[in-house]
Amino acid sequence: MSRQKRLLVLLGFFILLAAAFMIFYFAEWKDRPKALPVVGEPGHKVQPFAFTDQLGRPYTSDSVAGKIYAVNFFFATCKGICPRMNENFSKVYEAYRGDTAIIFLSHTVNPELDTPAALAAYARRFEADPGRWVFLTGDKKELYDQARYSYLLSASDDTTGLSIDDDFIHDQHFVLVDRNGNLRGKFYDGLDSADVQQLIKDIKTLEQEK
Repeated sequence: MSRQKRLLVLLGFFILLAAAFMIFYFAEWKDRPKALPVVGEPGHKVQPFAFTDQLGRPYTSDSVAGKIYAVNFFFATCKGICPRMNENFSKVYEAYRGDTAIIFLSHTVNPELDTPAALAAYARRFEADPGRWVFLTGDKKELYDQARYSYLLSASDDTTGLSIDDDFIHDQHFVLVDRNGNLRGKFYDGLDSADVQQLIKDIKTLEQEK
């Protein structure tokens, strides 16, 4: 084989090698999860909290330190959106039932009635592991402040004097928090099946973040 032919063969080999590398790199880049956006103003993080879980134990921000967790707000006697919302929350919980790195926090907006015992009875409907899906009660102002100022959700009294099902205006959205206390992704509509599936996917994306 002449020198010119050898050069052409080598050139062809390197061209094929470069093409294979580009195809592999593009496929890896395409399949790589895109970073989830951070929600809220720059520097916003979940503030320290101290509540009580469904077993009557203290549950604080230290309990979720270094964890990914999903959040919602409800009350146990609600006959409106809460049952549907928590059924959908349970779908996310079931998707990660065996994953101890993921925690689920459901906060009551009616702590006067939602005692630890009442929350424990409610949690049993969903066969919730109290170490993984935690139902929280505590001081009403602190719960509402946590909704408004940490999770950027609405949780406020309605003073119109309606029945207990209408006495509390509570947000139907789920919130996703990363290991560093940042809100991530979006506000997920707890009544929308597409948003519920998106939350399941976005939790996996957060797990893969370094």
